[in-house]
Amino acid sequence: MKPLGVPVGFQKYSGQESTYITFHEYLQTGEEFEEDEEAFTGHYLQVDIWSKTDYTTLGGNVKTLLISAGLKRLDEADFYEPDTGLYHKGLKFYFLESKEV
Repeated sequence: MKPLGVPVGFQKYSGQESTYITFHEYLQTGEEFEEDEEAFTGHYLQVDIWSKTDYTTLGGNVKTLLISAGLKRLDEADFYEPDTGLYHKGLKFYFLESKEV
């Protein structure tokens, strides 16, 4: 995420910038099994963009960066957080990790 030029924090951000990104893994689960052993693990990630201004370009750049890294986009949604005055975009992605059986 460094090429995006905005601060990034795992689960939370405690800096002073008004535009930033947080991320977390919300699910990790066995996806495929061979001979009762997990062959593939699915990693489901959420990336959240927080901003006081329009984040449309940043959202597109996040998608491009993660898709080019091999992640698949699942969905996304736009929100407004009235308690903080921040616009919030949640983007969900996943990737499969192959396990040696």
